[in-house]
Amino acid sequence: MAKLLEYGHSEDLTSILGRRLTDKSIFIICPVRKVGPKINKKIAAYVAELEAKGHEVYWPHRDNPYQETDSVGTQIVAYNRVEMCRADEVHIWYSKKSIGSIFDIGMFFALVYNNFKKFVIINRENITPTPGKSFENVLLALEKYFDNPTANGLKERWKKHGK
Repeated sequence: MAKLLEYGHSEDLTSILGRRLTDKSIFIICPVRKVGPKINKKIAAYVAELEAKGHEVYWPHRDNPYQETDSVGTQIVAYNRVEMCRADEVHIWYSKKSIGSIFDIGMFFALVYNNFKKFVIINRENITPTPGKSFENVLLALEKYFDNPTANGLKERWKKHGK
C-alpha cells in the first residue's frame, strides 16, 4: 500500500484497483471445450506460474461464470470481451481446432486497434509459419507486432497527445 501511495494514488483508488501497480492483468485465450486433460494441465501450470509471480490471470475455463450455464454462448463471449478489455496482456494457447479461440483472436484484433495489449503465444514451439494465409501466420504477426509499445510507435503517439 505504501508503494502505491508513493506514486500519488489515494487509498480509495488503490482499493478500487485491487492489485499492485507492478502486477499485470493477463487474459488467457485457450481451448475450453473438447480440450484433453494433458493440455488442460499444461495451461493450468502456466496460469499457476503467472499467478505465483503476482499477476492477476483470467482463465476462461476457470473464471468465466457463464461457462456451465450459457447454452448459446453469447454471455460467455460478452464476459470474455470485458475481461480482455480489462487485461494488460493477452496470452494464447493456440489450438487450430478451437473455434472459441479463433473467435477470441478476432476479438483481440478488433480491440487492439486503439488499445495496445502485449500478445504472447504460450505454446510458441507448436506454431510454425505456413506458406499461405493461415491463423498461424496471423498469430505470429500479432506476437511480433504487439510485443512492446515502443516498437509499435505508441510512445511517439503518446508524446503528441501530451501524455
